Amino acid sequence: MNLKAIIIEDEANSREILRTYLTKYCPNISLIGEAASIQEGLSLIKEKTIDLVFLDVEMPFGNAFDLLDQVPDRTFETVFVTAYNQYAVDALNNHAAYYLMKPINIDELIKAVDYVAEIISKENALEDTVLKPKLKNVEGKITIPQQDGFQVLNVKDILYCKADDNYTEIYLENKKILVSKTLKYFEEALIEFAFARIHKSYLVNVNEVTKYKKGKGGSVVVSNGKELLVSASKKKEFLAYF
Repeated sequence: MNLKAIIIEDEANSREILRTYLTKYCPNISLIGEAASIQEGLSLIKEKTIDLVFLDVEMPFGNAFDLLDQVPDRTFETVFVTAYNQYAVDALNNHAAYYLMKPINIDELIKAVDYVAEIISKENALEDTVLKPKLKNVEGKITIPQQDGFQVLNVKDILYCKADDNYTEIYLENKKILVSKTLKYFEEALIEFAFARIHKSYLVNVNEVTKYKKGKGGSVVVSNGKELLVSASKKKEFLAYF
């Protein structure tokens, strides 16, 4: 699919290199603008309808995170481009779809563009459709350890699980259970069922998802009305359920 993209980068040479690589190796990218500062970038974002932003992290008078904080309801995907690898965690927390190091590796650039294209294509395909999850087994029980023994839960009654350090909060329709097990434990225990790890903090019952929202990394709304963030790195895996 064709993606409308912009580059926000303060160094003219870096913009030229990225523009050249995209033109030569990524024919599905249509560059519709470039900016050399945060303010120019914000103006472009407001003026244009875009799918993807290639965003330098360090710029004069601020950085990429300052810019993204000013676009809370963004629907575009972001690929961070930087010479500093210490920003990787912040990039993930700001729902970057991909993180490219300078000097840009062409193969990694192609992978980044293909990754974003696949996500957006899947999101577009799911719009205005009746969702029918490609479910694994949904029937089963799981034991939840407690001080005086254990509780037995029907797997289908679990809406989602939330990480709380070395504990996990299990959310049912009308109550929450705190368990002294990590979220990774439940991810592995429920691997045969229709549960998707959508974020470092969330494991969700796909059957209970009532809405998917674009923006940042995206988010889902489950049947109790709770909205949960979807990490950009988990989005492709989650969308594959539908």
